[in-house]
Amino acid sequence: MPGPIERKMLNSICICINELDLSKITDKQGAKDAFSGCLIKNVSLLADVATERNIELSDKQGMSKIGEDIALTLLKEDCKGFSSLAMLMGKSTKDDGSIGTESGSLKRIENKGFNYFIISDEENNEKSFIWLRQFPGSENFMAGDANYIGKKLTIKYKELEVYLPLAKGYYNVKEITSISVL
Repeated sequence: MPGPIERKMLNSICICINELDLSKITDKQGAKDAFSGCLIKNVSLLADVATERNIELSDKQGMSKIGEDIALTLLKEDCKGFSSLAMLMGKSTKDDGSIGTESGSLKRIENKGFNYFIISDEENNEKSFIWLRQFPGSENFMAGDANYIGKKLTIKYKELEVYLPLAKGYYNVKEITSISVL
C-alpha cells in the first residue's frame, strides 16, 4: 500500500503520462524515455518516497524496487497512459532491427529461394533487399519484375541478422516492409 508521499508521486506521474501525445510514441525506447521523463519531473518526491520506505538513496536494489513498484501500481490502478507505455516498453527488442529507406531504379528481382529486389542508386551502386513476408502492395510483384524494370522505387526495410545456409554464416539482410513506385 503506497504511503502518502508515494501516492502523491503516483498521481503526479500518471497525470504527466496522460498529458503526453501517446500517438507520437511508437517504440520501446520512446516509451522508456517518456516514462523516465515523467519520473524525472517528480524526482524531488523520489527521495521522500525512499525515506517513507526506509530505503537509502545509495541502495540501488531498493531504489530499483521503488521504480518497479511505481510501475506496477500505475498498471494496477489503471493509469490509461501508462498502460499504453507499458505495452511498448514490454515489446521484444530481439527482433527490432534498424529501419531505413532507400530509393533507386529497379534493376531486377532475383530468386534465390526468396526474392531479392535489386535497385541501383544515382551512382549505379546496386543494393539488395529481401522479400520475406507480405507487405502492402506485394501482390503487384508476384507476377515478376517485367512491369517495374527501370522504374524508380522507394523501399522501406528492416535490417535483420539471419543465417544463410549457402554462405554458412549469419549476415545482415534488409527485409522489405513496403515499396512505393514513384
